[in-house]
Amino acid sequence: MSYPSRPGRPERPKAAPENAPPGERAAPPGGRSPVARAALPAVLVAAALTLAACSDAADSQAPGATGRAASPVPTPTWQKVTGAPRTVPAVRDFRPADGRGWRPSKGARIVVPAGEKSTVADEARLLGQDLGGMPVVWGDQPVRPGDVEVKLAGKDGKGVPQRPDNAPTGDTADEVYTLTARDTRLTLAAPTDAGIFYATRTVKQAVRAAGGLPEGTIEDRPDRAQRGMLLDNARKPFTASWIEDRVRELGDLKLNQLQLHFSDDQGFRIESDTHPEIVSKDHLTKDEVRRILRLAHSRHLSVIPEIDSPGHLGAVLDHHPDLQLRNASGRVLRGAIDISQPAAGKLIDELIGEYAELFDVPKGAAAYWHLGGDEYQALTAPSPSASYPGLARAARKKYGPNGTIEDLATGWLNDRQRAAEKAGRDRIEAWNDGFFAGTRVQADKNRTVGYWTGKEIGANDPARFLREGRKVVNLNDEYLYYVLGEPNQFTYPTGERIYREWTPAVLRHTSPVDVPASMTTPDRIPGARFAIWCDLAHAQTPQQIAQGIRMPLAALSQKVWDPRKPALSWADFRALATKVSGTG
Repeated sequence: MSYPSRPGRPERPKAAPENAPPGERAAPPGGRSPVARAALPAVLVAAALTLAACSDAADSQAPGATGRAASPVPTPTWQKVTGAPRTVPAVRDFRPADGRGWRPSKGARIVVPAGEKSTVADEARLLGQDLGGMPVVWGDQPVRPGDVEVKLAGKDGKGVPQRPDNAPTGDTADEVYTLTARDTRLTLAAPTDAGIFYATRTVKQAVRAAGGLPEGTIEDRPDRAQRGMLLDNARKPFTASWIEDRVRELGDLKLNQLQLHFSDDQGFRIESDTHPEIVSKDHLTKDEVRRILRLAHSRHLSVIPEIDSPGHLGAVLDHHPDLQLRNASGRVLRGAIDISQPAAGKLIDELIGEYAELFDVPKGAAAYWHLGGDEYQALTAPSPSASYPGLARAARKKYGPNGTIEDLATGWLNDRQRAAEKAGRDRIEAWNDGFFAGTRVQADKNRTVGYWTGKEIGANDPARFLREGRKVVNLNDEYLYYVLGEPNQFTYPTGERIYREWTPAVLRHTSPVDVPASMTTPDRIPGARFAIWCDLAHAQTPQQIAQGIRMPLAALSQKVWDPRKPALSWADFRALATKVSGTG
């Protein structure tokens, strides 16, 4: 999280030209329909088709083709696709072979043996749209020269059990895919529709970058299971269409999470049926949220709701003043709820139940919830018990004579976690400053740490959490915080800095966390999110934000997908990212 009262830090160089001041960078393209946004530029497709002139050679059986004899059709001839596949993020493994590779060609089709009702049907349709309207055919069809075959298959080439359609993934094993270009045909195979989706993103990008894919086989999977973006749409409202555009962008970069921080002191931005009084005038309707969720699930993104508590509740407490926290002199602390009052927990649990139902996930999929937990003002005072004697008394009453306000705050989050779990959430997260050392009451052992800052007084070293056996998601505010207006010595993060310096193990400041390497593996640090915080909401327009985050997101996608040192220079990576995004 970000907060105006946080201490300063040393200056560092301002952002590189990719994030130049609003007046010095070009505005992004104007609004377009979803079809136009997703499809490759007509000029690019036309160029690919021109290269794919046809010869009179007879059809030959392709790898993975169905048993039915294929009708003789001309084999496309085109200029050979050379070099390794060019994508963002880079593919993990490519085994080249002799041949001309694959390009989109006139008369080519996408063949889906599993049929129109299979879980990969929507991925196939999307790929057809991305390739300029390539038709999709279903069932037991011959795979002809120039065609693309899309199939679910395990490593042994056999079929795999069905998962729920468009289920967000919970493990990198669900995101593996193989892509083979051979004899003018292209085969996309994966054990899940998520893997197929990522294979289609590789095809889309490779066509944009080089017109097609070189002959050979790609075997690819991500390094980290959680890869995404956080959007603070509480301090600054964003339209549903703007969020949907970011969902498409995240999906194309093989990022798979969107955290929505929709409640804070400045606003509560989603329609509520249980507590309509708390909703800000400028908000998303539930139907708009459902539309965002449908799109996110089609791109295999998990959407993570966050209702931050016990701090950052100003918009809620404006309508429940009796639950506001007061200090010893009776002064109200804006945004802080009085956790000693049973009614406070009841209010937040009602909201958790309502939004857990709204942010539905496919059956069997990972169900995330973020509790918040950061910057509770009662615990930022030099002497919390003296400043908030009411909380201190409540802690002793509940936990014995040695009970502390930290115990009370830990118990509060434990109770909210139980409410989220009762509502069907099984992956619970909270900010690192919502965990306290040396308390009688311990934070639930299954709670993941969202680590953002080590700069505040008494901040926890991330090594502590890893040594405790917790999972830690990286939101390092040194690299991954895009804070509008750059308050408190924040500077807009650059893709170059992420690309050159950051890794998932750099949780705090600029160096890897000081623990054995076995504690920084993907099972312990499952990934990272790039956070957009709107502290000074009017400092940038939504269009400027979209432009400013483009290269940082591309760099993040590279570093969480492939653990190796990037092969490209920053200049080459930036040029490639611009080309494959269609913004160049």
